[in-house]
Amino acid sequence: MKMAPLAYWLHAFFHEWLAEQRNCSRHTILSYRDTWRLYLRFVAARRHCPVSSIKLDELTADEVLAFLKHIESERHTSIGTRNCRLAALHSFYRFIADREPLAAMQCAAVLRIPAKRGPITEPAYLDIEEVEAILRQPDRSTPEGQRDYALLAFLYNTGARIQEALSLCPCNIRLAAPEQVKLCGKGNKMRICPIWPETAALLAALLERNPRPENEPLFVNRYGFPLSAAGVRYKLAQYVRTATNEAPSLRGKRVHPHTFRHTVGVQLVASGVDVTVIRSWFGHVSLNTTNHYARANIETKRRALEQMDQSTRPRSPPRWRRNPNLLDWLDSL
Repeated sequence: MKMAPLAYWLHAFFHEWLAEQRNCSRHTILSYRDTWRLYLRFVAARRHCPVSSIKLDELTADEVLAFLKHIESERHTSIGTRNCRLAALHSFYRFIADREPLAAMQCAAVLRIPAKRGPITEPAYLDIEEVEAILRQPDRSTPEGQRDYALLAFLYNTGARIQEALSLCPCNIRLAAPEQVKLCGKGNKMRICPIWPETAALLAALLERNPRPENEPLFVNRYGFPLSAAGVRYKLAQYVRTATNEAPSLRGKRVHPHTFRHTVGVQLVASGVDVTVIRSWFGHVSLNTTNHYARANIETKRRALEQMDQSTRPRSPPRWRRNPNLLDWLDSL
């Protein structure tokens, strides 16, 4: 009994499993697709054969390990990206293991490859002065500047992910009090976020200047096509470069659209908002993700330190610190 060809399994995995049965989002499917494009091209180059001739039984755990080493050492991807690629491959091999007994051992070997642990960094965020400096850069007298200002203000108001903001349609915006928007997050989960009246006025002005159909994205480029995340990152980088003249501290920071989300999270924690409320606001599945913001803000830590009982604070340095001569200190015992 022969195993079905690789093309059959890939088609079943993407079309029947991910799209139809799991109802994964388009971005998840595209991410998995990109992983398999890289993986198949890598294996084909190692075996000196065309991609079309690769068989399923040739995609062993050794090939997966070599691929992961390749993307880290030669493509210089981060550990997080490496783990995302591995997760996409794990999903496919788990799918195969449930349906093809002949590949069970091969799939088990791949599934035993663990995710790599990387450094846990605190989320980078902006100070209020830095946010204000960036928001002053778009030229609001032009259509493009008005759009960019509204988008950046929206990100700062809601803490939305960039794709959530770019997918926002007029039908999901409530401009009358209480002003709010409905966002579609990861896993197609919907949530409602309140917005400031000032933000609602910016969105209303943008719609008045550039009307959009109810079910089409609000933020578009000069040709009427939806903005891409890459386009937003490019424009934001330009604004950050010019904003460094007003806020020199921006020179040492790597600012991207997600930085606004981190900034909102840190400021909400600093304002005393309960982390469970922030989790609901941000659409986090795990409370551990939200707790990252509580660890990031140094001012929150300083206020917590100041609330300690003053009687427990050291009033003077110990004797061994007051006396620099160790022998004299020993003699004084």
